[in-house]
Amino acid sequence: MRVVDLSHPVRTGMQVFPGDPHVRTRTAATVAQDGFRVAELHLGTHSGTHVDAPSHTVEGGADVDALELSSLVGPARVVDVPGCAPGRVVRWADVAGQLERLAPGTIVLFRTGWSAHFGTERYLEHPVLDPEIARRLVAAGVRTLGMDTLNPDPTPTADATGPVALPVHEVVLGVGGAIVENLTGLAAVDRPGAVFAALPLRLAGLDGSPVRAVAMWPDAAEDGDPAGR
Repeated sequence: MRVVDLSHPVRTGMQVFPGDPHVRTRTAATVAQDGFRVAELHLGTHSGTHVDAPSHTVEGGADVDALELSSLVGPARVVDVPGCAPGRVVRWADVAGQLERLAPGTIVLFRTGWSAHFGTERYLEHPVLDPEIARRLVAAGVRTLGMDTLNPDPTPTADATGPVALPVHEVVLGVGGAIVENLTGLAAVDRPGAVFAALPLRLAGLDGSPVRAVAMWPDAAEDGDPAGR
């Protein structure tokens, strides 16, 4: 089985959504002094590569520990959106040809290449999805989508005021789905038939969780494409 890591490393000072808790790690015990090593972590539920649960934007929506794990493991459909300019709105017409014959339960991953800017101010100017894409995916039975960006919706500046508009979140999380953000390394998912998995920590009553996102497939598979390509 070949397994490809699609997650950013979690480390002190890593980039987060504007206004989210900063990520800090600290040594709490050492082998030399205590006989064992332990680290202390301080981070938000949406730090690094993570999954948004419905309760992230939906009042009364399911929390991350209530998500069906089967919805976070499934056949992947990687959608290429190359040549993105800052803030580009990706329309249905841009990707429709790559989203034919979607089977319910397929996990759709948008590969924009924007993960190359992670850790820079440019990363905040990422491309976004037109909500029509989310509506069509949900209608096709897709319940989990992933992005190699900070957000499928526009990310506000640090000095923005008022509620944040998150229309793609409203569509996907509104039907009990999930969104995986800050993916990286999607270029390595270079063949059909991959299975994607992004399992969260079982954080009781919380709205999201960091994940270790991976794609995997047999080394010498001869089977058909479970995603329907």
